Amino acid sequence: MAKLVYLGLGSNIGDRMEYLKAAIERLSRARVRVLRASPVYETEPVDYAAQGWFLNQVVEAETELFPLQLLAATQRIERGLGRVRTVPKGPRTLDIDILFYGKAVVRTERLEIPHPRVGERRFVLAPLADLAAELRHPVTHHSVREMLDSAPAATVRRLTELG
Repeated sequence: MAKLVYLGLGSNIGDRMEYLKAAIERLSRARVRVLRASPVYETEPVDYAAQGWFLNQVVEAETELFPLQLLAATQRIERGLGRVRTVPKGPRTLDIDILFYGKAVVRTERLEIPHPRVGERRFVLAPLADLAAELRHPVTHHSVREMLDSAPAATVRRLTELG
């Protein structure tokens, strides 16, 4: 049975918009059916500030992949689009985070769902609120809108054109 998932996409190297578009296209080939995509936002880097600004987007999708299979698929897409992990939280062609996987709570060495920092990241919460403002975190039970209202300040600008 297909699960409803929310994935956060981000890019801050090269043609950022093209990397987001390519990610969505490749997700559909990886047994992840994208239902809707949020508008794209330009956001300041968090944690590691000495890098370019990001384009961020959230997609709502359905998949029959199990969580670790979905993680493997997203990591293959990242590598296929040139992601090289050198500096932790550093510049990247593409980052795909599993934000929510149905109402599941997953805690393994390799994967945590919901994403452990989803409630702190305005760059994820703003586009996620465009798709599912009333979605509730399965552990804290806060809605996306509530988490966005209390997230740390950060510059997040919705782009008026989607490329």
